[in-house]
Amino acid sequence: MEDKSKYITINHLNLFDSVSFLKPGDRLVLRKDRNNIYDDEAIAAYRDKTKCGYVANSVHSVLRGTYSAGRVYDQIKDDAECIIRFMNQEMLICEIAG
Repeated sequence: MEDKSKYITINHLNLFDSVSFLKPGDRLVLRKDRNNIYDDEAIAAYRDKTKCGYVANSVHSVLRGTYSAGRVYDQIKDDAECIIRFMNQEMLICEIAG
């Protein structure tokens, strides 16, 4: 049986001081950041109304086995949910809720 789950890497946690209140199993909202001047396919991650980081979109930051922001940008609406599955001080691996 094929696993249809999609996993993403969320990074830039250090910019938002978000690690202290996140844990595996938490649900985050993914929101397209249409005003991002650095990335046309930027997707920000939020817990409640607090920005936690961004979905990785570079070959240097996307972990093997996870999708980049560019790969999921057109597959989600303006908002989507994901669940933190793994984490460390630098990044999260989340499963997009289906």
